[in-house]
Amino acid sequence: MSTAAPRTAGPDHLWSVDEHLDDILATVRPLEPIELHLLDAQGCVLVEDVTVPVSLPPFDNSSMDGYAVRVADVAGASERYPAALEVVGDVAAGAAGLLHVGPGQAARIMTGAPLPPGAETVVPVEWTDGGLGEGPATGMRARSLAPEGATGQVNVYRPAEARAHVRAQGSDVKAGDRALAAGTVLGPPQISLLAAIGRGTVRVRPRPRVVVLSTGSELVQPDEELRPGQIYDSNSFALTAAARDAGAIAYRVGAVADDATTLRDTIEDQLVRADLMVTTGGVSVGAYDVVKEALSYAGDEDEPGSGVEFRKLAMQPGKPQGFGSIGPDHTPLLALPGNPVSSYVSFELFVRPAIRTLMGLTDVHRPRVRAKLTADRALTSPGGRRQFLRGRYADGTVAPVGGAGSHLVAALAQANALIVVPEDAESVAPGTEVEVVLLG
Repeated sequence: MSTAAPRTAGPDHLWSVDEHLDDILATVRPLEPIELHLLDAQGCVLVEDVTVPVSLPPFDNSSMDGYAVRVADVAGASERYPAALEVVGDVAAGAAGLLHVGPGQAARIMTGAPLPPGAETVVPVEWTDGGLGEGPATGMRARSLAPEGATGQVNVYRPAEARAHVRAQGSDVKAGDRALAAGTVLGPPQISLLAAIGRGTVRVRPRPRVVVLSTGSELVQPDEELRPGQIYDSNSFALTAAARDAGAIAYRVGAVADDATTLRDTIEDQLVRADLMVTTGGVSVGAYDVVKEALSYAGDEDEPGSGVEFRKLAMQPGKPQGFGSIGPDHTPLLALPGNPVSSYVSFELFVRPAIRTLMGLTDVHRPRVRAKLTADRALTSPGGRRQFLRGRYADGTVAPVGGAGSHLVAALAQANALIVVPEDAESVAPGTEVEVVLLG
């Protein structure tokens, strides 16, 4: 949620990228924690340490199919002079009321079964005749034992040290250990651990719900027929996918026509399922910049502190931007430009950190590295603006991909990084070390 309105300035003020981002992160707050079932908590962030209630494994158990025996009974065993032991029964995984292994005895044991009282080690079935009296078990017979419930005698052909092939109680984690720390993002391995220690639910910050909508009467949905003057709506798909990649639950709304009332009504209808609203298009200074027309207000009397401010940023692409809050819950709204590259770059710089902040993460930014620029000629950049060029990064070098045009979607699809040209640089020569934002 948003707790404060962004600072304001005159309409001609040129905001820096850092100022705009600082305002966003200063007003967006992490979502309140909730208790979720494990699978519903995937991708969420823990808000408290999780302590192990029961050791893993909870008991000594066998890591092999074989025979549980005493060490002294198989000492010196060989193929010429096998140790002949009495098989007193079976120990299967999940067994209770275990039998006792005495001197000269063996219990047939399965992988994961508890080590029975009296036994000190496990000899794999491959080291025995399998209880069949036919020499060492090999090939297919090495993967099976005598019929279940069989007793009699087993010949052991190799000695075994104490605790061989035994998974010790608590060898993974011990009761009282910290299993996971607060701030951990729950992926499949973490959910596996939680289930293994008996936790069916966990307290987390939920994944934020992000509603993405694009504006423009010229937009047509993919698979529909294009008429003269129309283009396919790619922005809403790109930003919805990007929001999901950032960790959000994202909802895409079909393109809204250039009508302020329709747009305002659509946004208000979507607030019920939004922790963050993202619009694309209609934020510049044209006659049909519907987002500015619909949302450039100080807020309703019943909603003090709400409203969206539209700004010009010292960046390329993405100069026009909007940010504020709307609705009774002061839901944050970020209004992005409509050109595809401008929209995506703006998402990476501003929306992604907002989503990660809502999740309760501390590291909300894409990683940045320094890389050597490889290019056929110098890169040019408008003075006073921070430029973000699409690039391909590999092994400490980065090369520009495509031109600087903010409509070049094909070049964006080939990029895995953004090359950052600072405000005070109007030209960057090949071989220069540059800052690179890594994407994905």
